[in-house]
Amino acid sequence: MVDLYIIHGWTYTIEPWRDTLAILKENGVNVKMLRVPGLTEPSDKIYTIDDYAKWADREIPEGAVALGHSNGGRILLNLCVKKPEKLKHLILLDSAGIYEPSIRKKIVEKIAKIGKPFKKVPLVDKAFHKLTGSTDYSRAPKNMKATLANMLASDKSLDFTKVKTPVFILWGKKDTVTPPRQATMMYEKLPQAEMKFYTNWTHAPYISDPEGLAKALTTLIRRMKK
Repeated sequence: MVDLYIIHGWTYTIEPWRDTLAILKENGVNVKMLRVPGLTEPSDKIYTIDDYAKWADREIPEGAVALGHSNGGRILLNLCVKKPEKLKHLILLDSAGIYEPSIRKKIVEKIAKIGKPFKKVPLVDKAFHKLTGSTDYSRAPKNMKATLANMLASDKSLDFTKVKTPVFILWGKKDTVTPPRQATMMYEKLPQAEMKFYTNWTHAPYISDPEGLAKALTTLIRRMKK
C-alpha cells in the first residue's frame, strides 16, 4: 500500500530526490514518485493546468495522501479545487500557485527584449538566464516553454478557498523561488491548513536537508495513520 504519492516540481530528473526517498523507505514509508509528462516523462504535448490536474486524478487513487513540490503543488491544488473529495490529505512543499506580479518580472522582460539580438550566442544566453533566475525557462524544450507559461498564467484564477482538503504546508525559510511570504498567503486563504517553516530548508529541501525532510514527512504520515 502506498502511503504517499509525490508530484515533483519543474525538473527533468528525479535523481536529487534519491536520498530523501531512501530515508523514507528506511522509516517504513511507502512512496510513489510520479513522473510528470513533459518533464521526467517525455512528451511533445503543450499542457494546460487542466491537463495536469486530469493526469494527477488518473495517477492518484481516491482517499490518498499526496505531496506536491513547487509546480507539483500547483497541480495538486488545482486537482483539489476540481475534486474536493479526491485526497485525504495534501502536503504542499514550497509550492507554486500564488500569483504575485512583480517589478522584477517587468525588469526581466525589458532586459530580455533589449538582449534579444545577443540571445543566439550560447554563453550570452546562459549568462542572461543566470542573471534573471529563469533557468527553468532556459532549459525547457519549445513545447514546455509554452507549458510553463500556461502554468504561471493559471495562478491568476486559482481559488484557494475552494480547496476543502486538509493541507499541511511545509516551507523553507531560505526559499528564494517561492519565498516564505507565499506560504503565509496560502495559509490565510486555505480553509483547512497547518503551516510550518524550516530554518535551513531552501526551495529544494530534498537537496538542502534530505534527512530533515524525510523526518518531517515520516512524522506527518504516522500522524495521519492514527
